Amino acid sequence: MGAPDFRVGGRIFATLASEGQGYGNLVLTPEQQAAFVGEAPEIFVPIAGGWGRMGMTHIRLAAATEDVLTGALRAAWKLRIEKNSKTGRKGRKP
Repeated sequence: MGAPDFRVGGRIFATLASEGQGYGNLVLTPEQQAAFVGEAPEIFVPIAGGWGRMGMTHIRLAAATEDVLTGALRAAWKLRIEKNSKTGRKGRKP
């Protein structure tokens, strides 16, 4: 889609599609999103509309420390690993 993204097994778990607005994007569950937003609303923001209701979350890059960013990326990565294992995706998409 023209923006850098981060993948496991060919599936995205984070992108820089909103980098121009100062955000990274994370693929989380709605429950994970609620936890991140509840813990640090100055850093995490649900993406507007249906994407946000599904758990897609902005992270304010300038406000996030390295540790916070690492933890959030790790959570999104682990979720993608779990989803891939349920669907049998292991390698890269052809």
